[in-house]
Amino acid sequence: MRTTLFDFTDPSAANAWHAIDDRVMGGISRSTLRHDPAGHALFEGTVSLERNGGFASVRSSPGERGLAGAGSCLIELRGDNKQFKLSLLTDDGFDSLNYQASFAPKGTDWQTLHLPLAAFRASFRGREVTGAPQLDPARIRQVGLMIAARQAGAFAFDIRRIGLA
Repeated sequence: MRTTLFDFTDPSAANAWHAIDDRVMGGISRSTLRHDPAGHALFEGTVSLERNGGFASVRSSPGERGLAGAGSCLIELRGDNKQFKLSLLTDDGFDSLNYQASFAPKGTDWQTLHLPLAAFRASFRGREVTGAPQLDPARIRQVGLMIAARQAGAFAFDIRRIGLA
C-alpha cells in the first residue's frame, strides 16, 4: 500500500466510522464496525428485508484521504463469503454521489484484495449514475462498506487495512 487510509490494528481507527443502515428509510437492518481485541476491526450486523429494507453500511468520517495517481484500492480482510461493496466518496455530504466496487471475501485466511479504481461505478441511493465523471483518487474524502443485494441474515468479516496504491 502506498497510502494506508485506515489501519484497524490501531484500536482507535474504528472510532471514525458510523452506521448508515436502511433505517434511514424505514428498514430495520443494523451494522457496526468495531475494534476486535485480536488486532483488527469487525464489520458485522444483520440485514432484514422487512419494511422495505435490505442494506447495512458503515462510513468513515470525512477527511483528506485522496492519493493523486492511485490506480487501485486495497483491502486486507477475511471472512464472510457474501457480496459486499466498498464505497469511495469525493465530498463530505451524507447523501451524495459515491463510487462503488463489489467484492466477496473468500474463506478464513487473510487476503488482500486489489480493486481497480477504474472498476468503481458512480451511484446515488443504490442506482448507477450514467455519465458521471470518473473517480478522481486525489479527491477521496470518505470510505464506506456495504452489504446489499437482498442478502438477508447475519454477516461479518474481519478487516485489517484499507489503502490506495
